[in-house]
Amino acid sequence: MLSIERCPLPHNALLKKYDRPGVYADCYRTDVIGEVTHKEFVSSFYTTSLFKLERAILRWAVSKPSSDIQAIQLAEGSTDTFAAWYVEDRCENQLLLCDFRGRTRSWLMLAPLETGGVKKTRLYFGSAVTPVRKANASNLSLGFVFSMLLSFHKLYSVLLLRAAKSKLKT
Repeated sequence: MLSIERCPLPHNALLKKYDRPGVYADCYRTDVIGEVTHKEFVSSFYTTSLFKLERAILRWAVSKPSSDIQAIQLAEGSTDTFAAWYVEDRCENQLLLCDFRGRTRSWLMLAPLETGGVKKTRLYFGSAVTPVRKANASNLSLGFVFSMLLSFHKLYSVLLLRAAKSKLKT
């Protein structure tokens, strides 16, 4: 696999419970040569230059600062909060975060692979956005802002996973 591709959520994904009607959920994957630990993947993902830009925006916009040290602590499992998120669930190879407002989820997973005697690691990244009920409305909605930003979100997800992959290869 040369690039990032969108794919269905694996059956054992912690994010799977959000893969239902009315909820936006996505999943992207890529492979890297060699064995990558969950700690390496999580810390690489949240310390890329691209994600540091998001962290800066969160510090400014919602007063939720974070550091590379906190990202590493999250990866190690020694903290359950990071920037605007808290750990909703985790297991040996997965991490599911929920934002402080309870609307969005961010999910990372890895799985070992072996192809033709070459050890690889498959990296997954996904997101979910839960709907809200608008005032004086009977239906649920993801909201105008998210709907407007959906194309950007998809591109940004690919770029985030690509940045983490590049950082792991160096």
